[in-house]
Amino acid sequence: MGFFNPILSNFKQNKFFRFLVFSSFLYLVLYLFYQFYIKQYTFIDQAFIRVIINSSDWFLHLFGYKTFKILRDTDFQALGIDGSNGIWVGGGCNAITLFFLFAVFIFAYPGQQKNKLWYIPMGILTVHILNILRVVALTLIAFNCPNYLNFNHTYTFTLIVYGYIFLLWIWWVNRFSVDRKK
Repeated sequence: MGFFNPILSNFKQNKFFRFLVFSSFLYLVLYLFYQFYIKQYTFIDQAFIRVIINSSDWFLHLFGYKTFKILRDTDFQALGIDGSNGIWVGGGCNAITLFFLFAVFIFAYPGQQKNKLWYIPMGILTVHILNILRVVALTLIAFNCPNYLNFNHTYTFTLIVYGYIFLLWIWWVNRFSVDRKK
């Protein structure tokens, strides 16, 4: 037990370390729940993908593009602009794990519960909208510059979405955190 005394002492005293441990544990629990229950036994994944594809399709039609979409009850669906190969939208594209990540960051960090009750849904909604815009942009890239699709999907939009979630968390820390006054 002597080996763990400094670790436990540090854990009790360091709020940021407690935040990291608690948020990591909570995210792991939610991620496993998503992977082994939601994804396998519900249609929530497919419902989100359908909303993303239909919303992206609406945006593309708003700007005059003729599109095609494939909606199925499997782990993939597609959206494209006529004349392109389009893009596949799979389970990893629905942003549910990003919603969990954002919610865990806010939930685990100090702050008033009444602020968390509106900030978490607002943040999830804006991440969802950003994800829809990401799919619109990737569909446009697949139509105009298909050689750049993989790079933008893998790097550009990953950086943008995770950066946005980080900025939402920083805004929470600086604006709504209990510790911001200290």
